Amino acid sequence: MNALANPEVGKYLNEHFVCAFQKVGTFRIVNGQKQGGNVAAYFCAPDGRVLHVVAGPVDANTMLREAKWVVGAAEKAIAETKKNGGSFKGRMRQYHAEKLKQESGIAVEAVTFDPQPSDDSSALTYRDPSGRPLAPVLPPAPLEGPDVTLASREFALRQANEANAAGATPVLDKAGRRCGVLGTQSRVHVLLAAHALQPIDKLYGTVFEGILGEKVSTAPVEITTPFSWRQEGKRGQLLRN
Repeated sequence: MNALANPEVGKYLNEHFVCAFQKVGTFRIVNGQKQGGNVAAYFCAPDGRVLHVVAGPVDANTMLREAKWVVGAAEKAIAETKKNGGSFKGRMRQYHAEKLKQESGIAVEAVTFDPQPSDDSSALTYRDPSGRPLAPVLPPAPLEGPDVTLASREFALRQANEANAAGATPVLDKAGRRCGVLGTQSRVHVLLAAHALQPIDKLYGTVFEGILGEKVSTAPVEITTPFSWRQEGKRGQLLRN
């Protein structure tokens, strides 16, 4: 089911966000239906910096839960940091680390500072047809391994469910030993524990290629029957204001 078609989800998003969309991957439209590609929802501050991401298609309950979480987390961070921008960024990254630990038992160290930006002038940097470099893959927050206090039957069952989930990725501790798995949304929290409040143009490449496994593309949408009304012998209509 399309989560955005749910009335409750739509009402909440319209109350708290201005919704927009952009194509960054390849897919086809066949008989009016989208085939291939993937989707990610970015919850951003007014200036386009990313607060949270929902990677991949989800149901209405999941979308609503994640939307309410990011609104609540942002409001809490604003109050706790007294609207200090630098402290707010660090606090949101800590919230992602806490949410990851709560949901998967994996602990990461939130990165509360931003490293120097990479050099986009390299000859190896892939650029789109306009000459702009596409977003590089960003390093995730360092993994500390699962919290041993969560090593219970409930935690073991949760880890097993994550392992069976589509796109689950093994997690290695600092010694290189397997200590768990990360599903798609857990990997989002690992990324945002290091890069929340980065501009969306620096994050979308990592989300789309590194987490969802899709290829960023500037190719137009391929439509198999763009003028189906001609094949059906129907006449088009031009509407003017």
